[in-house]
Amino acid sequence: MDPISPGLGRRAALALGAAALAMPAIAQPRFPERPIRLIVPWPPGGSADSQLRGVAEICSRKLGQPMLVDNRSGAGGTLHALHLAREARPDGYTVGQMHLSVLRRPFLVRTPQWDPVNDFTHIIGMTGWLFGVAVRADSPHRTWADYIAFARANPGRLTFSTSGIATTNHIAMEDIAQRLGVEFVHVPFRGANEGVTAVLGGNVDSIADSSTWAPQVEAGSMRLLCVWSAERAARFPNVPTLKELGIDIVVNSPYGISGPPRMDPGVVRVLHDAMKEALFDPQNAAVRAQFDMPLVYLDTEAYRDFVVQRVAYEQAMVQRLGLRME
Repeated sequence: MDPISPGLGRRAALALGAAALAMPAIAQPRFPERPIRLIVPWPPGGSADSQLRGVAEICSRKLGQPMLVDNRSGAGGTLHALHLAREARPDGYTVGQMHLSVLRRPFLVRTPQWDPVNDFTHIIGMTGWLFGVAVRADSPHRTWADYIAFARANPGRLTFSTSGIATTNHIAMEDIAQRLGVEFVHVPFRGANEGVTAVLGGNVDSIADSSTWAPQVEAGSMRLLCVWSAERAARFPNVPTLKELGIDIVVNSPYGISGPPRMDPGVVRVLHDAMKEALFDPQNAAVRAQFDMPLVYLDTEAYRDFVVQRVAYEQAMVQRLGLRME
């Protein structure tokens, strides 16, 4: 067979190229094509649940697919972490709240079940909480000074509730007790709402948690003794911060959204952009204002950097306080 001439070869190549251009392109799958599940590791009704439900509602409109909130409470808000790290597909259709207890837990247990840096895809940093200590309105502890004086005079009698063992607020109270040389009794619940109910029912003396107590404080059924923010809370201008009370601590426990490891960067970008828009939407800003939740937005790269730095801090704090869950 005669060899193909150079001119004919070029014409054949051009013809093949034209044919390839004429063929329909293989469609890339659009994300999202079905509902997205957003796991909230707390019972319904709390501040994080309300804020994230607001995000999900706005994202549903933007993405054209429902973002459905799945409440999975328990284990101090970490029940969902193993599912994200080990079981969920990294396709973007399952994501969950990433908060400090998830970063801290591997250092509290004998056999860690996840690596808080590498076993998740960290997508966006969002907000945090206003924390404080509140008592029932008829409590004899009218001020923080009264509260501490009672604890000092009655070791092991003053009880406080939190939303779980080794949560940020639990660790902060242990840190405060250690600094002041007093002893509190921790009474953990599954969520801050249950702690408020326990205080109002007289089952525990106080709650040290996020501002789920705020409506009761405003209604006069509870009294706020201190807040843990850097500045006084706008809603409670007469309530001192811990720093004003001589305890050099600021606690706002920033949180964000993460997914399973090895998520596609394009999917991460779609989720980040939709959630950022939802976070800055006036509707979500109103929810954050309702619970005094500070804006702590971090993009994907900055949020991962934050997680790396915070994990080192949490490990050091757990070791310093000698905390263990097993």
